[in-house]
Amino acid sequence: MAVCLKTEAAVGERTRLPEPGPPVQDLTLKAAGTPSPHQIEAMRRVSMPLQDLPNLRVQGSVLRTNKRKLRGSVSEGLDSECTPRELIQPCSPTLKHQRPACKGKENDGEQFVLARRSRRKKESVSGVSLDHLPDELLLRILFCLPLRDLLRTSAVCRRWHRLAVDECLWRSVDLEGLIHVGPALQHVLKTGVRRLRCPRAFMEELHLSDMSSLQLVQMDMSNSTIPTPALESIIGGCRLLEYLSLEGLQLSDAIMTSLSENSRLLQLNLSGCSGFSAAALAHMLDSCSCIQQLNISWCSFNSQHVKSVVAHLSSSVTHLNLSGYRENLTLEDVKVLVTRCTNLQILDLSDSTLLMADCFQVLRQLGRLVHLSLSRCYQIHLAALTDVGQMFPLLGLLDMFGVVHTSHMAALKKDVPHISINSKPFSSIARPTPAGRPGDGTMWHQRCRLRFKL
Repeated sequence: MAVCLKTEAAVGERTRLPEPGPPVQDLTLKAAGTPSPHQIEAMRRVSMPLQDLPNLRVQGSVLRTNKRKLRGSVSEGLDSECTPRELIQPCSPTLKHQRPACKGKENDGEQFVLARRSRRKKESVSGVSLDHLPDELLLRILFCLPLRDLLRTSAVCRRWHRLAVDECLWRSVDLEGLIHVGPALQHVLKTGVRRLRCPRAFMEELHLSDMSSLQLVQMDMSNSTIPTPALESIIGGCRLLEYLSLEGLQLSDAIMTSLSENSRLLQLNLSGCSGFSAAALAHMLDSCSCIQQLNISWCSFNSQHVKSVVAHLSSSVTHLNLSGYRENLTLEDVKVLVTRCTNLQILDLSDSTLLMADCFQVLRQLGRLVHLSLSRCYQIHLAALTDVGQMFPLLGLLDMFGVVHTSHMAALKKDVPHISINSKPFSSIARPTPAGRPGDGTMWHQRCRLRFKL
């Protein structure tokens, strides 16, 4: 009886948390001998876990409330008593393992979590957004932008980039004044430009690719610094040229051969050029039979080059500048020229020192001549000019710089009152920019829409 009371007392003490239960050794029988069944049952209940005690029904909220106190009691029991470990294990929290967000082959190596961006609420905006405008209207807006703003617009988004490089916006471009024009020129050529103005530019070694289908119709590369291979690539991709100026450039036979592919060429300025043979020049003139204005003055020519010019010029030529050949141009060459080009209206034979007064009898066959230049042809005397008005009834301009002095100008004007003498010091034949106005910005009397400004 004493043993049962003591056991129930021990169970009662255990249920009153957070005080530690009685020592285990107090629950053992002090009497010697074999324990009874009641004693064994009491000892079994003492060693049971806390939640399995039959007389203990503790709610989850109470356990959660006294969790911290229970941990303190268990730890004190470990320090002071030989408390069974089964009473402590149910109270220890279980560790939670993170699970991957999704299972698949991509999660075999590493675990990652897929995050989803929160959706922003669309604000109601009054008016029309540019994103809702059709391409035709946006192209019309971009057409009004200058070159710099158009390049910046192309970096906004993919749609605007596609619209900003549309060929309808890049039909005429002026790159005059741009230093290291190579990258810009390569970009412009890919946009399908039709009119390109790039005079007095500096270009480094270029590696141009896919230049086989250029849409160039007018191009001015006068007095630029450009490697000959790069110029060969550009001219080699042109088949639609009508107006071309390569004044002062180093050319080659390959360039002349490529020029012969442009059968619609109307105006060609090769003033001051060099590096090509007489045979390549003759082949180009034979192929380009539609040329109306040709400036081929002051080139690095010999007598064979001059003969190739006069012998292969087309009858369609109306403006010709063949000045600067001193001893290489003879009267026989002039006769061949007049026979082939009967429609000449403007003719410049200045600095041909072998020509004399008898050349007027040959030139009078040009019944449509309105402008004649024989400046610095020193063997032509002043008396031969008095009959010029009768030889050339349509002649309105006569340039004789270096032949007619100022003191004789008044007397000569009385003899030929309808002719203006020495009024055009510069030739404008086949030149893209008007003579005397290099900064005009026009190219064959038209301005380029996109222009680079410093």
